[in-house]
Amino acid sequence: MNEELTAWIGRGLAASVRGFMLGVAFFVSGLTLLVLWIVSLSLLPVLGVGILLLPLVTVAVRALADERRRLAGQWSGVEIPSPYKPRPSMESFGLVGAWQRCLWILGDPATWRDFLWLLCALLTLALGILGAALVGYGVEGTLVMPALLRFIDGYHYGLGWAIDFPFEGIVAIPQGVLILALGVASAPALLRLHDRSTKQLLGPTRQAALDQRVRVLTRTRAETVDAQAAELRRIERDLHDGAQARLVALGMSLGLAEDLVTRDPAAAQKLLAEARDASDRALSELRDLVRGIHPPVLAERGLDGAVRALALTLPFPVEVDIELDGRPQAPVESAGYFAIAEALANVVKHSHATRAWVLVRHSGRILVMTVSDDGVGGADPARGTGLRGMERRLAAFDGTVAVSSPPGGPTVVIMELPCELSSPKTLPSSGTG
Repeated sequence: MNEELTAWIGRGLAASVRGFMLGVAFFVSGLTLLVLWIVSLSLLPVLGVGILLLPLVTVAVRALADERRRLAGQWSGVEIPSPYKPRPSMESFGLVGAWQRCLWILGDPATWRDFLWLLCALLTLALGILGAALVGYGVEGTLVMPALLRFIDGYHYGLGWAIDFPFEGIVAIPQGVLILALGVASAPALLRLHDRSTKQLLGPTRQAALDQRVRVLTRTRAETVDAQAAELRRIERDLHDGAQARLVALGMSLGLAEDLVTRDPAAAQKLLAEARDASDRALSELRDLVRGIHPPVLAERGLDGAVRALALTLPFPVEVDIELDGRPQAPVESAGYFAIAEALANVVKHSHATRAWVLVRHSGRILVMTVSDDGVGGADPARGTGLRGMERRLAAFDGTVAVSSPPGGPTVVIMELPCELSSPKTLPSSGTG
């Protein structure tokens, strides 16, 4: 009970301090930027001044707004996506380019919502400092008042309450306790209210969110089409250079054996043996190619069985822990399997690891897949084509990839796929591959 009370008081005090910081800091900086923004707008008719000043002030305003969005997510869990339109490609320079930047800024509805947020700085100040004011008022009554009781001589407690006698100070102490409790209890709620009201101004509108969604879908669709085209070219190349070449050689060997079967049976028998070996290799390559397209074990045993079968082929121990109450849809299941396969392939190629771990869970409506190893670390999605390929593969299903790989390791790759599970599971759920 004492621990819960201490944690409750700690959360309230922390929220009151954060609210005070938000109120004062963003009030001062917001008003300053508001004045600069109005000045830059008024100077737009003055070529060379306003069109150069406005983009600079807008950058500062957006940086302040982005910081406010970050704090809302960090302190209250209120996620506020960035609503700004992407910057268009501009090839002009000088005043023409600066004027194009101004038109892009002024044409973005998020710019004017930022302006409205700056205008509401007084509301920001009020919501921010209210919790802190209640806590401070309560602290004055519970801590300051007892220390000053013997020195009472016209002491003013709060607003307009002059305390002339110690008895009046003693009566004020319970009031201070109540006010302090009210401040501690209300500070987190006021901070959340502060953040949610901020989201109404700094978050994207419904139309902006729809436009952003369309841009994301357009980009992911183009990347998916490119990835599929590259995959088809790979399959065609593998067929042409592998199985097709072996089948052509097999046909030639059989033709020569047919000619030699009566004249030189020993040579014909040797050619037939080579043809049998060639057919075995061609069949093996075709099986590998089919597994690269869609492993039969994935269709038969699901993600659990397919990942376990994959783990058995790796040159080091891989611990597989999968708990799923059903199966994802086939395209999602395939994307998840190949993302895990790509992550494990990166471990084999680059990590110098001795062990790896695969953890798969379905949380809510998200399939969470984690691949980790004890290797040297240093994986960077910006430099690794494998990680970028995983991102493109999962982005087609609104999936995400997060990589933690400090130098020296370990490397942890967390992949998330939105999906629903269908039929109940019938396979074991955990073990070591």
